[in-house]
Amino acid sequence: MNHSRLSAALVAMACLMLIGCQEPSSDAVPQGFAGLGEDAAAFAQADASTPLRFPEDHGPHPDYRIEWWYLTANLEDDQGEPLGLQWTLFRQALTPPDERPAPSPWAADQVWMAHLGISQGETHAAAERFARSHSEHANGQAGVKAAPFQAWIDDWSLESPSEANFEDFTLQAYSGEGADRFGYTLTLSAQGPLVWHGENGFNAKTVEGQGSRYYSQPFLSITGRVTLNGETREVSGKGWLDREWSSQLLSQQQTGWDWFSLHLEDGRKLMAYRLRGGGPAGGDYLFAHLLAADGQTELIGPGSVTLTPLATHSVAGRDIPTRWSLTLPDVNLQLTVEARHPNRWMPTSVPYWEGDVVVRQAATQENIGVGYLEMTGY
Repeated sequence: MNHSRLSAALVAMACLMLIGCQEPSSDAVPQGFAGLGEDAAAFAQADASTPLRFPEDHGPHPDYRIEWWYLTANLEDDQGEPLGLQWTLFRQALTPPDERPAPSPWAADQVWMAHLGISQGETHAAAERFARSHSEHANGQAGVKAAPFQAWIDDWSLESPSEANFEDFTLQAYSGEGADRFGYTLTLSAQGPLVWHGENGFNAKTVEGQGSRYYSQPFLSITGRVTLNGETREVSGKGWLDREWSSQLLSQQQTGWDWFSLHLEDGRKLMAYRLRGGGPAGGDYLFAHLLAADGQTELIGPGSVTLTPLATHSVAGRDIPTRWSLTLPDVNLQLTVEARHPNRWMPTSVPYWEGDVVVRQAATQENIGVGYLEMTGY
């Protein structure tokens, strides 16, 4: 872990990335979940005015306040046992573009945080790292380069081995020593196109218009090795890589989200989420994006998505929904989505629940897919 390399002040700043290590006072103005609804007028604003540009947008956007590169994967080991994993690199701008310090070995205007997670059966292993950088320095303890693509924090890295940007990757991340060591070395290969969420890649998340630039590579095929519980095994399966950046992601009233990325057995992919608050008449804001096997997409309006918790478990002293009904009546999809195990709590600076799920046909409870679920604000 890198915590000892950073001052207490830097750790505190890094905790503001998703973020909110301090409890707000009773008279504080709401800032949305983890401060993501905080006013950020001095930073660049996400909107639909320009299309996404590649390979530039694979890289960092330091004029925006927050950003992440987010991989989840549903795998099986060489004995056919299911296994889930995630790797995420977060970037947070410390100062608006007009207030950046001049570059120097001691100056930093960006902080970075990364999460590693592996889940199998009752085991859930997680690790977290922090770093800092200056936006004008291409090399350092952490950072991202657009072409060839490389994202890293210390020796954790996701990178494209050639100019085949965002099509082929290697991922390596390990934590711990000896019998406590866990992590993975993976090869990822895109089997379909990039997918843009929303207008020109702008994904609104409130009725007032806050949102993010958001695209995904949901068609990843993965092979490699995973080390867990003192064993290293060969694995293979499917992955989903999200890219998102914004300066004010949420409204001040939104308290968290429930986010699903699902791989259906017929080749379709489904991303859906419920943001708690920010919707019509003060209700929830919902969104879904259904992807055909060839990458053709269909956006589902908020009025045509229902996400309803069906069962909860007590996890880390919180009541966490671990079984859901997900219905898209316009495309005749009625699904039950259930966690493989409730023990998927991420005990990180900003704690949250994230784990692999099974997708079933609601009427018959037949298994028709797998995926990942992330829940915040509980």
